[in-house]
Amino acid sequence: MTRTLTSAVRSRRGCFTLAIACSLAVTNATLHAADQAQMDAVDESKPMVPTGPWPDGDQLGMANTLGAGTWRRCAYHLAADGARTYELSHERSNTMPLSPFGVPLAYAFNPTASIPGTRHAFNGEQVKSGEPGAQGTQMDALGHFAYYDEPWNGEGEPPLDSAKYYGGYTQSDVKPAAESPLLKLGIEHVPPIITSAVLLDAKAHLGKGEPLLPGQLVTAADIGAMIEAQGLGWRGILPGDVVYIHTGWGDNWKDPDEAKRYYMMGPGLAEDGAKYLEERKVVLVALDNPFTDAVAEGQLQGEAAPPQGMDRGVPFVIHHHNLTQAGIHNIQNARLSDLAADKVWTSCTIILPLRSRGHSGSPVRPVAVGVPG
Repeated sequence: MTRTLTSAVRSRRGCFTLAIACSLAVTNATLHAADQAQMDAVDESKPMVPTGPWPDGDQLGMANTLGAGTWRRCAYHLAADGARTYELSHERSNTMPLSPFGVPLAYAFNPTASIPGTRHAFNGEQVKSGEPGAQGTQMDALGHFAYYDEPWNGEGEPPLDSAKYYGGYTQSDVKPAAESPLLKLGIEHVPPIITSAVLLDAKAHLGKGEPLLPGQLVTAADIGAMIEAQGLGWRGILPGDVVYIHTGWGDNWKDPDEAKRYYMMGPGLAEDGAKYLEERKVVLVALDNPFTDAVAEGQLQGEAAPPQGMDRGVPFVIHHHNLTQAGIHNIQNARLSDLAADKVWTSCTIILPLRSRGHSGSPVRPVAVGVPG
């Protein structure tokens, strides 16, 4: 009897072990097939993505890379088993953190209204004050920044007539009068951004799980190291990609914003990191920080020097480089914590700024579709 029971137990253990082995084999085969499918999509996309040079009078910048090639890479993620949607924007409200560079944003909520002779009651709201395109999760138009050949000394009026913009446009081309909207390089020129995205988890890699410090820089070497650490060396960063950089500073985004800490400082992208991404022709860079640039604690109060660029008069050197030189769009205040927690290193992202004619920026609701890692 004992011998029979022992044989039965051994037999069941054998079946159980075999079941586990079969399950692992199927899982590994599925993962391999998914990886191969993604590799195939990347390989197929490469000859389909334009890499420049762009035509004279260009207002798209690196958005010229978007099209069938970037959609091909997106399609893999949209069809992948287990893919889910990630919201990459913060909710907008009167109590969210607000930029110190713009008029505070305030929404007014209208009373419920009715129409005589009907059964309708309806609600609405309005922007009471502020710059919606410069608050919350928002995207910069290329016309948001210009530059002078030499720093302005602060005396008299700024030399606006000598300001230069992306693509060689001048102040008279872009904003000829104080009350003028942007006549070139406004946010309405940004096409729908539908492309593959790469998430780089600087909080995990550089911060060892803690948010990066105010003024801390994410360098080109850091980007390369994260690509390898996250198993992305086989694809790297491709023309037309969006790059999301999770610094962890977004942990300080609180609503209501009682501490008033989030918008006063933060880590950011290093200049050599921006040039690294330009060389790879990315279309957009988004960080979970307020400025894309790094801002040292006390910098905005004049108590500390900018981490980079002040020797050339460009303390917001990433804005300068991306918007006026490279034609790369920025998103500030991205919400990247969920994407990072699920280790979604690659995804399809869709970004649609409002088509507000002549505006220098827009509220934006980026989303990503990808498989948790």
